[in-house]
Amino acid sequence: MAGRSKCFYCREDLSGKKFVRKDEKQVCVRCFDKFCTNTCTECRRPISTDSKELNHKGRYWHSDCFQCAKCYKNLAKESFTSKDDRILCGTCSSREDAPRCHGCYKPILAGRGQIVSTPCAVYTITHCFSLLFPHVLALFLQPITTGGVNYQDQPWHSECFVCSSCRKPLAGTHFTSHEEKVYCVDCYKSTVAKKCSGCQNPITGFGKATNVVNYEGGSWHDYCFNCKKCSLNLAEKRFVAHNGDIYCSDCSKKL
Repeated sequence: MAGRSKCFYCREDLSGKKFVRKDEKQVCVRCFDKFCTNTCTECRRPISTDSKELNHKGRYWHSDCFQCAKCYKNLAKESFTSKDDRILCGTCSSREDAPRCHGCYKPILAGRGQIVSTPCAVYTITHCFSLLFPHVLALFLQPITTGGVNYQDQPWHSECFVCSSCRKPLAGTHFTSHEEKVYCVDCYKSTVAKKCSGCQNPITGFGKATNVVNYEGGSWHDYCFNCKKCSLNLAEKRFVAHNGDIYCSDCSKKL
Protein backbone atom coordinates (compact mmCIF):
# COMPACT_ATOMS: atom_id res chain seq x y z
CA MET A 1 0.00 0.00 0.00
CA ALA A 2 2.90 2.30 0.78
CA GLY A 3 4.19 2.03 -2.81
CA ARG A 4 0.91 3.30 -4.15
CA SER A 5 1.28 6.60 -2.23
CA LYS A 6 4.62 7.48 -3.78
CA CYS A 7 5.39 9.29 -7.07
CA PHE A 8 6.22 6.82 -9.81
CA TYR A 9 9.27 8.88 -10.85
CA CYS A 10 10.82 10.57 -7.83
CA ARG A 11 9.32 8.22 -5.21
CA GLU A 12 8.24 11.19 -3.12
CA ASP A 13 5.52 10.48 -0.62
CA LEU A 14 2.24 11.80 -1.99
CA SER A 15 0.30 11.74 1.25
CA GLY A 16 -1.62 15.01 1.58
CA LYS A 17 -0.18 16.32 -1.69
CA LYS A 18 -1.62 16.90 -5.14
CA PHE A 19 -0.78 14.31 -7.74
CA VAL A 20 -1.84 13.23 -11.20
CA ARG A 21 -2.81 9.75 -12.31
CA LYS A 22 -1.08 8.99 -15.63
CA ASP A 23 -1.45 5.59 -17.31
CA GLU A 24 -2.45 3.97 -14.01
CA LYS A 25 0.56 5.60 -12.32
CA GLN A 26 0.52 8.23 -9.58
CA VAL A 27 2.82 11.13 -10.43
CA CYS A 28 3.58 14.25 -8.41
CA VAL A 29 2.88 17.57 -10.03
CA ARG A 30 6.53 18.41 -10.47
CA CYS A 31 7.34 15.13 -12.23
CA PHE A 32 4.20 15.29 -14.31
CA ASP A 33 5.20 18.69 -15.72
CA LYS A 34 8.70 17.33 -16.34
CA PHE A 35 7.94 13.94 -17.85
CA CYS A 36 4.28 13.52 -18.72
CA THR A 37 2.81 16.69 -20.21
CA ASN A 38 1.16 16.68 -23.62
CA THR A 39 2.35 19.18 -26.22
CA CYS A 40 -0.10 21.83 -27.37
CA THR A 41 -0.96 21.39 -31.04
CA GLU A 42 -1.11 25.16 -31.55
CA CYS A 43 1.80 26.68 -29.63
CA ARG A 44 3.94 23.50 -29.37
CA ARG A 45 4.58 24.10 -25.67
CA PRO A 46 3.93 21.64 -22.82
CA ILE A 47 0.51 21.76 -21.18
CA SER A 48 1.34 21.92 -17.50
CA THR A 49 -0.91 20.94 -14.63
CA ASP A 50 -1.77 24.58 -13.93
CA SER A 51 -3.24 24.94 -17.44
CA LYS A 52 -6.62 23.75 -18.63
CA GLU A 53 -6.15 21.09 -21.28
CA LEU A 54 -8.51 20.36 -24.18
CA ASN A 55 -8.24 17.34 -26.43
CA HIS A 56 -9.87 16.23 -29.65
CA LYS A 57 -9.10 13.17 -31.76
CA GLY A 58 -5.81 12.45 -30.03
CA ARG A 59 -4.54 16.05 -30.13
CA TYR A 60 -4.17 18.47 -27.23
CA TRP A 61 -4.40 22.23 -26.71
CA HIS A 62 -4.15 24.82 -24.00
CA SER A 63 -7.68 26.17 -23.60
CA ASP A 64 -6.40 29.59 -24.71
CA CYS A 65 -4.87 28.02 -27.83
CA PHE A 66 -7.97 26.17 -28.95
CA GLN A 67 -9.09 28.56 -31.67
CA CYS A 68 -10.46 28.69 -35.21
CA ALA A 69 -7.72 28.16 -37.79
CA LYS A 70 -9.11 30.95 -39.97
CA CYS A 71 -10.55 33.74 -37.79
CA TYR A 72 -8.68 32.81 -34.56
CA LYS A 73 -11.81 32.94 -32.44
CA ASN A 74 -11.34 30.98 -29.20
CA LEU A 75 -13.49 27.85 -29.29
CA ALA A 76 -12.92 26.49 -25.77
CA LYS A 77 -16.60 27.07 -24.99
CA GLU A 78 -17.95 27.19 -28.55
CA SER A 79 -19.13 24.62 -31.06
CA PHE A 80 -16.58 23.79 -33.74
CA THR A 81 -15.89 21.60 -36.75
CA SER A 82 -12.79 19.55 -37.47
CA LYS A 83 -11.79 19.61 -41.13
CA ASP A 84 -8.51 18.41 -42.65
CA ASP A 85 -6.84 18.51 -39.21
CA ARG A 86 -7.99 22.10 -38.73
CA ILE A 87 -10.41 23.40 -36.14
CA LEU A 88 -13.00 25.81 -37.55
CA CYS A 89 -15.79 27.82 -35.99
CA GLY A 90 -19.28 27.40 -37.44
CA THR A 91 -19.08 30.57 -39.54
CA CYS A 92 -15.72 29.74 -41.16
CA SER A 93 -16.77 26.16 -41.76
CA SER A 94 -19.89 27.41 -43.55
CA ARG A 95 -17.77 29.75 -45.67
CA GLU A 96 -15.51 26.90 -46.77
CA ASP A 97 -18.41 24.60 -47.58
CA ALA A 98 -20.44 27.28 -49.34
CA PRO A 99 -20.54 27.30 -53.16
CA ARG A 100 -18.37 29.92 -54.86
CA CYS A 101 -19.89 32.72 -56.90
CA HIS A 102 -19.22 32.15 -60.60
CA GLY A 103 -18.63 35.89 -60.97
CA CYS A 104 -16.36 36.94 -58.05
CA TYR A 105 -15.48 33.45 -56.73
CA LYS A 106 -16.29 34.47 -53.15
CA PRO A 107 -18.47 32.12 -51.06
CA ILE A 108 -22.25 32.40 -51.11
CA LEU A 109 -23.10 32.03 -47.44
CA ALA A 110 -26.05 30.16 -46.02
CA GLY A 111 -29.05 32.37 -45.47
CA ARG A 112 -28.69 34.16 -48.81
CA GLY A 113 -31.20 31.78 -50.29
CA GLN A 114 -30.05 30.32 -53.58
CA ILE A 115 -32.85 30.68 -56.06
CA VAL A 116 -32.88 28.37 -59.04
CA SER A 117 -34.02 30.22 -62.14
CA THR A 118 -36.09 27.93 -64.29
CA PRO A 119 -36.80 28.55 -67.98
CA CYS A 120 -40.25 29.82 -68.81
CA ALA A 121 -40.79 30.34 -72.52
CA VAL A 122 -42.97 33.37 -73.18
CA TYR A 123 -43.37 32.65 -76.87
CA THR A 124 -44.60 29.93 -79.17
CA ILE A 125 -42.81 28.77 -82.27
CA THR A 126 -44.41 27.76 -85.53
CA HIS A 127 -43.50 24.33 -86.76
CA CYS A 128 -41.71 25.60 -89.89
CA PHE A 129 -39.76 28.22 -87.98
CA SER A 130 -38.65 25.77 -85.32
CA LEU A 131 -37.08 23.68 -88.07
CA LEU A 132 -35.55 26.49 -90.10
CA PHE A 133 -34.53 29.02 -87.48
CA PRO A 134 -34.30 27.45 -84.01
CA HIS A 135 -31.42 29.56 -82.73
CA VAL A 136 -32.67 33.13 -83.05
CA LEU A 137 -35.23 33.13 -80.26
CA ALA A 138 -33.63 34.09 -76.96
CA LEU A 139 -34.62 32.22 -73.83
CA PHE A 140 -36.39 34.59 -71.44
CA LEU A 141 -36.52 33.50 -67.85
CA GLN A 142 -38.78 34.30 -64.94
CA PRO A 143 -37.57 37.05 -62.60
CA ILE A 144 -35.13 35.92 -59.91
CA THR A 145 -35.27 37.28 -56.40
CA THR A 146 -32.47 38.93 -54.47
CA GLY A 147 -29.90 36.72 -52.77
CA GLY A 148 -27.90 33.86 -54.23
CA VAL A 149 -28.67 32.88 -57.81
CA ASN A 150 -28.08 29.53 -59.43
CA TYR A 151 -27.95 29.85 -63.22
CA GLN A 152 -26.90 27.04 -65.55
CA ASP A 153 -25.73 25.01 -62.53
CA GLN A 154 -23.38 27.82 -61.46
CA PRO A 155 -23.92 29.81 -58.22
CA TRP A 156 -23.70 33.62 -58.26
CA HIS A 157 -24.07 36.45 -55.78
CA SER A 158 -27.04 38.53 -56.89
CA GLU A 159 -24.75 41.59 -57.14
CA CYS A 160 -22.42 39.64 -59.45
CA PHE A 161 -25.15 38.41 -61.76
CA VAL A 162 -25.31 41.41 -64.11
CA CYS A 163 -26.05 42.24 -67.75
CA SER A 164 -23.04 41.54 -69.98
CA SER A 165 -23.53 44.86 -71.74
CA CYS A 166 -24.64 47.56 -69.28
CA ARG A 167 -23.69 45.72 -66.02
CA LYS A 168 -27.18 46.25 -64.63
CA PRO A 169 -28.03 43.73 -61.83
CA LEU A 170 -30.48 41.14 -63.11
CA ALA A 171 -31.91 39.91 -59.80
CA GLY A 172 -35.64 40.55 -59.76
CA THR A 173 -35.80 41.30 -63.49
CA HIS A 174 -36.37 39.42 -66.73
CA PHE A 175 -33.19 38.58 -68.60
CA THR A 176 -32.09 36.55 -71.58
CA SER A 177 -29.12 34.40 -72.47
CA HIS A 178 -27.33 34.62 -75.82
CA GLU A 179 -24.09 32.85 -76.73
CA GLU A 180 -23.35 32.05 -73.05
CA LYS A 181 -23.82 35.68 -71.96
CA VAL A 182 -26.75 37.18 -70.09
CA TYR A 183 -28.44 40.45 -71.03
CA CYS A 184 -31.17 42.65 -69.64
CA VAL A 185 -34.14 43.00 -71.98
CA ASP A 186 -33.18 46.51 -73.14
CA CYS A 187 -29.60 45.57 -74.05
CA TYR A 188 -30.75 42.44 -75.80
CA LYS A 189 -33.08 44.53 -77.93
CA SER A 190 -30.47 47.14 -78.80
CA THR A 191 -27.28 45.10 -79.16
CA VAL A 192 -28.15 41.46 -79.84
CA ALA A 193 -31.60 40.98 -81.32
CA LYS A 194 -31.95 40.80 -85.08
CA LYS A 195 -34.11 43.42 -86.80
CA CYS A 196 -37.33 42.46 -88.53
CA SER A 197 -37.01 42.73 -92.33
CA GLY A 198 -40.52 44.14 -92.38
CA CYS A 199 -40.82 46.75 -89.60
CA GLN A 200 -37.11 47.03 -88.69
CA ASN A 201 -37.87 46.63 -84.97
CA PRO A 202 -35.96 44.11 -82.80
CA ILE A 203 -37.09 40.50 -82.87
CA THR A 204 -37.19 39.57 -79.21
CA GLY A 205 -39.49 36.56 -79.06
CA PHE A 206 -41.69 38.01 -76.33
CA GLY A 207 -44.65 40.35 -76.03
CA LYS A 208 -46.60 40.68 -79.25
CA ALA A 209 -43.73 39.18 -81.24
CA THR A 210 -44.29 35.61 -80.13
CA ASN A 211 -43.50 33.94 -83.47
CA VAL A 212 -40.69 34.61 -85.91
CA VAL A 213 -40.16 33.64 -89.55
CA ASN A 214 -36.78 33.23 -91.21
CA TYR A 215 -36.23 33.02 -94.94
CA GLU A 216 -33.05 33.37 -97.03
CA GLY A 217 -31.12 35.33 -94.42
CA GLY A 218 -33.99 37.61 -93.48
CA SER A 219 -36.08 37.55 -90.29
CA TRP A 220 -39.64 38.76 -89.72
CA HIS A 221 -42.10 38.99 -86.89
CA ASP A 222 -44.85 36.60 -87.93
CA TYR A 223 -47.30 39.51 -88.20
CA CYS A 224 -44.86 41.35 -90.51
CA PHE A 225 -44.44 38.46 -92.94
CA ASN A 226 -47.04 39.78 -95.38
CA CYS A 227 -47.65 39.75 -99.11
CA LYS A 228 -46.03 42.80 -100.73
CA LYS A 229 -49.11 43.52 -102.83
CA CYS A 230 -52.24 42.60 -100.84
CA SER A 231 -50.72 42.51 -97.30
CA LEU A 232 -52.07 39.02 -96.63
CA ASN A 233 -50.18 37.47 -93.73
CA LEU A 234 -48.10 34.55 -94.98
CA ALA A 235 -46.57 33.28 -91.75
CA GLU A 236 -48.20 29.86 -92.12
CA LYS A 237 -49.13 29.98 -95.81
CA ARG A 238 -47.48 29.26 -99.11
CA PHE A 239 -45.68 32.23 -100.64
CA VAL A 240 -43.49 33.20 -103.59
CA ALA A 241 -40.32 35.31 -103.34
CA HIS A 242 -39.66 37.72 -106.21
CA ASN A 243 -36.90 40.36 -106.36
CA GLY A 244 -36.50 40.27 -102.58
CA ASP A 245 -40.22 40.67 -101.85
CA ILE A 246 -42.79 38.15 -100.63
CA TYR A 247 -46.09 37.52 -102.45
CA CYS A 248 -49.05 35.27 -101.83
CA SER A 249 -49.85 32.64 -104.46
CA ASP A 250 -52.62 34.72 -106.07
CA CYS A 251 -50.59 37.95 -106.29
CA SER A 252 -47.54 36.12 -107.61
CA LYS A 253 -49.57 35.03 -110.64
CA LYS A 254 -50.13 38.69 -111.54
CA LEU A 255 -46.45 39.65 -111.51
